[in-house]
Amino acid sequence: MSRRTLRRGFAMAFGPDSLFDYGQTDPGLSVLRMAALLAEADGDPDEETLDVLFEQVEAGHLVDADPAQMWPELVRGLMSPAPSRLIKTLRDCGALVEILPEVAALFGVPQISDGEEEVDLGEHLMRSLDAAAKGGTPLAVRFALLAMNVGKSDSPREHLPVHYRHVERGRPRIEDICARFRTPAECKALALLALAECERVHRVSKMRAGPVALMLERLGAFDAPERFQELMMVCASDFCAHAGREGKPYPKAALLEIALKACAEIAENDLEARQSARAEAIARAFRSERWASEVG
Repeated sequence: MSRRTLRRGFAMAFGPDSLFDYGQTDPGLSVLRMAALLAEADGDPDEETLDVLFEQVEAGHLVDADPAQMWPELVRGLMSPAPSRLIKTLRDCGALVEILPEVAALFGVPQISDGEEEVDLGEHLMRSLDAAAKGGTPLAVRFALLAMNVGKSDSPREHLPVHYRHVERGRPRIEDICARFRTPAECKALALLALAECERVHRVSKMRAGPVALMLERLGAFDAPERFQELMMVCASDFCAHAGREGKPYPKAALLEIALKACAEIAENDLEARQSARAEAIARAFRSERWASEVG
């Protein structure tokens, strides 16, 4: 496939001036660039455009492409109004398995859901990215959604749709993705935090004030509030990706916000005393019967 043919494919989708600098673009990078551009456009690519991309992938142009040079194009697609189109286009032309094999492996893998039916992790990933885009979330949040479930792709079949020990499998994979693309430190940090904590946040209960206090400390709510808020965005986007929840408020974020405000005036220097005071304050805020029965 010649550069002239590929340029024609871009021009058909975006107009004759869309790749005025194409001559400076590596053929492998151009595949990801077009997928990123498609994520910014309305509608899906036509068959001819996908054929152009597929032939570029088949020709092996992605094999030697530098992931670090791909990163700006990946960022462009993730920060678009419809990041799912980035993932879908890359998958449809066979590029996703070359660029992000850890993400490609999630398609077809089931996960338990609150509804009657299981969800496909790959499809759920795309919906969560679009939910994050609608919320105007920063890059770190969208990258965390992209990466946080990669440990679930090879869960033992006998355990599905439950994913035991996916955190242990996911951590080195996220670290490898971040090393390949040379992602910013904040992207890696939030992705690893989401891997470890997102499902715990989904399960948080107002009946357990002590664990909530410890969770807030673990999540950095007191000393790293920006990262804590970004994690809430990750969890909310993941929540809204489930059927029937699109656009709905995330109740666990509201619960943790109540707990955080309850601890605002606590200033004990002793760690044990501080944790105990926070748990008591949260229990009062939650009107926790569990706490009352334990201390009564």
